[in-house]
Amino acid sequence: MGIPLLQMAQIGAYVARQQLMGRKRYPLVLMLEPLFRCNLACAGCGKIDYPDEILNQRLSLEDSLAAVDECGAPVVVIAGGEPLLHRDLPAIVEGAMAKGKYVTVCTNALLLEKNLDRYKPNRYFNWSIHLDGDAGMHDHSVCQDGVYERAVAAMKLAQKRGFRVTINCTLFNNADPDRVAAFFDEMKKQGIEGITVSPGYAYERAPDQQHFLNREKTKQLFRAIFSRGKNGKAWPFFQSMLFLDFLAGNRTYQCTPWGNPTRTVFGWQRPCYLLGEGYAPTFKALMEETDWDAYGTGRYEKCADCMVHCGFEASAVREAFQRPWEMLGILLKGFRTSGPMVPDLPLASQRPATYVFNQQVEEKLSELHHHKAARDHLSAAE
Repeated sequence: MGIPLLQMAQIGAYVARQQLMGRKRYPLVLMLEPLFRCNLACAGCGKIDYPDEILNQRLSLEDSLAAVDECGAPVVVIAGGEPLLHRDLPAIVEGAMAKGKYVTVCTNALLLEKNLDRYKPNRYFNWSIHLDGDAGMHDHSVCQDGVYERAVAAMKLAQKRGFRVTINCTLFNNADPDRVAAFFDEMKKQGIEGITVSPGYAYERAPDQQHFLNREKTKQLFRAIFSRGKNGKAWPFFQSMLFLDFLAGNRTYQCTPWGNPTRTVFGWQRPCYLLGEGYAPTFKALMEETDWDAYGTGRYEKCADCMVHCGFEASAVREAFQRPWEMLGILLKGFRTSGPMVPDLPLASQRPATYVFNQQVEEKLSELHHHKAARDHLSAAE
């Protein structure tokens, strides 16, 4: 495991408190997305497909820290877009840590070297650098040559300055198990604290729709990767072992999207970080008024092939507390990479996909235009 023992203990204590209080749904990680703007246009990402008026929006420092308080999760993951484009990011990081939160900033690292002096190393803070494999794999994934080399140089500089550094790796159906295993070996050699890995989610707005993994191929790929690294024990993963066992087809989970609630410039995103099908004005409204049973594998077409950590990590953490002995075999032997896979959830009764992106964009643009007109009117009156 790449997660420090103190961090595991503190998060574990939080989960134990929620369960003792009998809470059915509670957040583990706040996904804070203070902007959609990015300095890359990856083929497998649909996060930046907005008009400039929306891409230019930012969550304020005050709104960001209010979201931390509203949610109450012990971990805050700041993503985007590219969060280093947000001028108040250092203050958001410091403010969240001052509230006792573990903070991760997910970045493509292109702006990291330039901005590193604005941050201080802290055991509550880590950089999660986006690397989808070796130089050839990653540069192909982000549709730009030379990005891997720049990201690794920034990663090494951050390590030299004393920062905690992990990587996040998204895999698609063109991933080669040998190359992925060799990449994990190299990252371990570089001394990173941990690896977060997940199959890509099929964003409906992503330019490339041909390379997303279905569930069967996801399980086959992760079994093949783990088999090349002592059944997965060779690498310091920065995530739940039971979630990785799920990726290898050895257990079945329904997703728990409330475990990683998302706050964006639109509001609290329903139902999850990956799928924007509506927004709640408050965290309380998100938790109490969302029809959670309408989403998930076997319930909704857009969720059919999803096995992404932000949907299923919380499911795995819950099982780890309910059945802690399940961890023991994995810690001793690693992940099972052969033999029959456990049955998956049936898809026959899932409801068909609905497409609401354009409507949401129109509503947001109308809101922005209304606010601008009100400001112009006020300015003219003065």
